[in-house]
Formats: sequence, structure tokens, C-alpha cells
Amino acid sequence: MVTIKKVLQFVICCWVITSFAQEKSPNIIFIMTDDQGYPVVGAHGHPWIKTPELDKMHDQSIRFDRFMMGSTCAPSRAGIMTGVHSIKNGVTHTIFERERLNLEATTISEVLKPAGYTSGYFGKWHLGDEEPYQPENRGFDETFIHGAGGIGQAYPGSCADVPGNTYFDPVFKHNGTFVKAKGYTTDILFKSTLGWIQSVKDSDQPFFAYLSTNAPHSPFVAPPKYQKHFEDLGFEKKTAGFYGMVEHIDDCMGQLFDQLEDWGLMENTIIIFTSDNGMTTAGCGLRGHAGRPQAQLGIDKNGEPMMSYNAGMKGLKSTVHEGGVRVPFFVRWKGMIKEGRTVNTVASYLDILPTLADFADAKLPETNAFEGRSLKPLIFEKNPQWKDRFLFQHVTRWKHKANPDDFKWGKYSVRNQRFRLVQGVLYDMENDPEQYVDVTAEHPELVALMKNAYEKFWDEARPLMINEDVPLAAEKPFHVDYNTQKESIGIPNWKAPNIKWKESYKGGPTGLEK
Repeated sequence: MVTIKKVLQFVICCWVITSFAQEKSPNIIFIMTDDQGYPVVGAHGHPWIKTPELDKMHDQSIRFDRFMMGSTCAPSRAGIMTGVHSIKNGVTHTIFERERLNLEATTISEVLKPAGYTSGYFGKWHLGDEEPYQPENRGFDETFIHGAGGIGQAYPGSCADVPGNTYFDPVFKHNGTFVKAKGYTTDILFKSTLGWIQSVKDSDQPFFAYLSTNAPHSPFVAPPKYQKHFEDLGFEKKTAGFYGMVEHIDDCMGQLFDQLEDWGLMENTIIIFTSDNGMTTAGCGLRGHAGRPQAQLGIDKNGEPMMSYNAGMKGLKSTVHEGGVRVPFFVRWKGMIKEGRTVNTVASYLDILPTLADFADAKLPETNAFEGRSLKPLIFEKNPQWKDRFLFQHVTRWKHKANPDDFKWGKYSVRNQRFRLVQGVLYDMENDPEQYVDVTAEHPELVALMKNAYEKFWDEARPLMINEDVPLAAEKPFHVDYNTQKESIGIPNWKAPNIKWKESYKGGPTGLEK
């Protein structure tokens, strides 16, 4: 009798623990690389890159194979952060004060907070360097970021990183205080993310970690062993740096997965991997080739030409062709999401916020006109009901003080499931994914419908482009604040978290053995 009683107590205890685990909302880790694009993943057929960790994630995830971002950095980030198109949030460039996210916008972290989430942001922010625009004032509890759109960059106006910052031993802004880190920037960003996760993982609150690497954005500086690997293969310095940065990211992904497994977090953590726009125009060696997959990058040791790869797409970053906006999008949730399934339904970066809110059981504010949809039906349902829609894109990089209306019919695109309209030219993406054949004459009614829909979208967005006439700031906040802190208390060394890590440029992973 005593034995039976103990068994029943044990079963009840296990049931309570299991029920609690099921009731707790899932943790979310959102990882986004910079300028990697769709092609630069081994699982997507790339001939040179070896990405075993991303390939494994590809196999263990549901992957959205037609996922569309914006065409450049800050606009994509604005759409992700708010679920509203960038030009309806004032973000129409990466500089000139036009990268600043409307202060009235509601962010992902602000949506998740009422559902009990604590949120951390790590890496490239690029939605405003002035204090009110910084992530700690947009709902994030932990922040570890650099300024501008890249390490050490500075432009007219307020957009600037710490002066003289570099990829090795960089300075980051940690919860409002500048700190000097040791190591290579991508290692540091992964470590800072994991360190914060370590500090919150055992609390009752679920966490949301947003890791936005600056790699493989220019300048193309990889850890030496990764760089040397591709230079030895025959690639010129920039291309070797770009590819080396991607392979290094892959190794960091492996270390992240190992650590999460050690902590027992994989079963209740959703992990998403993506990139912010299409493949970069410079690092991939395709500048001047319209993104076609036939540019020669070099000659290998056997005297054979090494040809570029763009996954059979036209266009690169800063275009609204498919190659300019299509990115990898892997969603992994161990034991909950069926592995190895591909979704070919066209999805958008505007869908990220409503999807995460849906996962978190967070209520979307009724005062906001969110433009995306939750992707959960496509993830979990066998035959989901999904109505076709038009997705709008515009490069929006007109010159400073120019009239946006003069560029309305310039670099724009309208996409639905089958077709892409680019500046008035229609392409059948199912039958002509490389966009060689103009089918405008065969579908005049559809072209008219798409143009009318785009015109309505532009007319709605035009009054919301609130940064167009803003004067350039006289000071660069990251320069001013860094110098002020340096003179007063100095720049303290960042205390790295106590986690296992192989420092890539000090004899760790090399990319050579893959």
C-alpha cells in the first residue's frame, strides 16, 4: 500500500511539473544576420560555403522558402519590429535621420511584455542612435548594441557608431554604458546573448532574445583563419571576408545550440534564423551583374573558374527583384514543430510580429493597424486557409531632401503568390523564377490591379514618412556620449559571461576541416 501511494504521488508530481511546463509560454530566440540573403547557405545549394549547423537547422525546422524582407537594412528592421511597413514608420533610408523608427510605433518587445516576457536586444539596432530611439526605450530590458548600420560607421546626421570601432576588440553600448569587449564581434554578440539567457532562464518569465549580427555586412573582415581559407581557394579579399564571416556565424550557431541543449532549453524555446535582405552587392562579387548567377569570382587551384551563386534569382540587396528581398527563414521548436517541412507560400517580414505574438499568446493592440499575419496556420495546420495578398516593396533610397513622390513609380515592386510586378514589368515567378520573361501583355488586368493596389498603398504611406524634412542633427550621440564617458569614468572592460566558448580567432573553429 505504501509503495502504491508513493507511485501515485510520483505520478501526480510529474503531471504537475509537465502541466506547468506546458502552460509556460515558449522562450523565443530570433537570430538575424546582415546581408547574407537566401543563397549563402549550404542547404540552399551554395557551391563554396559550408554551413553544417545552419544545414542541420534547415533539416530540423519548418522552412519558409519564399520569405520576403525589405531591400535594405533599416527598412527591414522597422517592418520586423512593428509589423507595419517601414515607410509607414518614417523609415525610408539607412541614414539622413530617415533610419529612425517612429516613436509612436509599438514594438515587438512592447507587445510581448504584457504577456510576461522579458526581452533582450543584441547587436545591430539601426533604428535611431538618439536616446529616445534606442532599444532600452522601446521596450527591451537588456541591450547590447553598436551604433549606425555597422561597426565604426558614421554618416551625416546622428547615425554613427563609436569612433574608430573595429571588428576585433570592439566597444558596445551595454544597457546605456559603453564597454570594451575582447575578441571578434560575432563571438561577442553570441556570448552576450547567451550570457543574458543564462541570467533569466530559471525565472518564471519566458524570454525573448533578438540577436542581430552585423556580419556579414561590410567591411568584410572575417577572423583570420576563416579569411585565409577562402583566400587560399583563390577568392579576392572582400569575397573571402564575406564568405569567411558566414562560415564563422555558422560555427557560432553550433555553439549556441550546444549551450541551449546543456541548459535543457531546446524543448521550450522557439529558434528562428533569417537575414535582413538579399545578398550583398559587394561581398559576393556580383556587382554590375544584376545578380545573375554567372559572374566569375576567381580561378581555383586546378585552373577552373569559380562562378558566383545567386540561387537562380535576379537581383541583390538594394533591389526589389526576388534576389534583393528573399531570405532564409527557419523556425525550429524541438518536439512541437514538425521537422523537415518546406512552406512555399509567400510570407513577409511584416508577419514576424503577429506570429511571435501568437506563439506568446500576447494580445495585439487594437489601436495599431498591423499589416502582417500570424504564420501559425502555415506552421501547424495540414491544409491551412490562407488568402492570397499583395506585398509591397520600395527601395526608398532617394537623395536627402528629395521629394518622395518623384520616386513613387521608381524602384517599387508588388508580389503575390505567383507574380512579381517590378516597375511595371510583370514576371511569373513560378514558371520564370529568374525573371527573364516579361508577361505584362498576357495579364493586363492583373497588372492594373497591382498598380492600383500599390498606388493606394503609397497614398496611405506618404503622410507617414515623417523623417523626410527633419534637419540633420548637429551631433552624433554615440560620439558625444562615448567621449563624455571616456573623460569621466573611462571605458570599462566588458565582463564576459561564464559560458563555454571557442574563440574563433585564437585557435578555435577554422572552417578548414569542414
